[in-house]
Amino acid sequence: MWPKDLLAISDLSIEQVEELFALVKDMKADRKKYETSCKGKILGMLFRKPSTRTRVSFETAIYQLGGTGMLFRPDELQLGRGESVADTARVLSRYIDAMMIRTFSHDEVVEFGKHASIPTVNGLTDYLHPCQGLTDYFTMYEKVESLRGLKVTYLGDGNNVAHSLILGAAKTGVHLTLATPLGFEPDPAVMELAKSDAEKTGARFEIKSNPVEAVKGARVIYTDVWASMGQEGEADEREKLFKAYQVNLDLLKHAAENWIFMHCLPAHRGHEVVNEVCDHEQSVIFDEAENRLHVQKGILYNLLNR
Repeated sequence: MWPKDLLAISDLSIEQVEELFALVKDMKADRKKYETSCKGKILGMLFRKPSTRTRVSFETAIYQLGGTGMLFRPDELQLGRGESVADTARVLSRYIDAMMIRTFSHDEVVEFGKHASIPTVNGLTDYLHPCQGLTDYFTMYEKVESLRGLKVTYLGDGNNVAHSLILGAAKTGVHLTLATPLGFEPDPAVMELAKSDAEKTGARFEIKSNPVEAVKGARVIYTDVWASMGQEGEADEREKLFKAYQVNLDLLKHAAENWIFMHCLPAHRGHEVVNEVCDHEQSVIFDEAENRLHVQKGILYNLLNR
């Protein structure tokens, strides 16, 4: 049985991730088969950060499963006037069937899930982005024969996306290299959390500061923005530090010939990646974006039908 909440990829077992991908593949092939699977269910969605993909994909997902999405902005709830997260969780649990939260503090999502009696989904925090990470590995699962031993290189900040890629690699057996400037490595606690699963699946991790060495032979090349929401004041300094990590065609000459380019979007074209890569026939960024919908349908199906 699935856990009550999905706050991190590490909440799922290796087998549950495999089963999720099989379910999502079937959902994608036959939408009608699942269109009443969450009939009458209400998904609340709290956004402290603006969103395109998370907002539209989650709302569409619950509708396609037969349920209803209910959007909350912080100023529309008493959270904005001092009501505690714990009390809000207890109240909303009496009205709706599940809650998705996209916010800054990871502790806020953990606190909500702790006090809610309904499933809580982490739609993004500054620490983790599990729905994106699961989508990324499902997209790779679609594009390559096997994830076990697949060489994936991530270039950029050791941020929430990098953390979720680490936890997802451990579940799927991917060999993940992270290329980042000194001082911007992922949280060692995430690496430690991934350790036991990695020992079971054969996943491997490397952290390098040289982008050319990091992409050598890689089949999947992944990047993210250099300054996330809330880091706008650091953008100029980060631009200087991360410039060498830009994904361009010269860098990709060192990757496997059949490389695949991925990005969680939105892309800051001309910064972490150039147009020629984003729009290349080997780029799968829009397939990846579409798969947010399908993977989140699978997540909601499992959480709402426990």
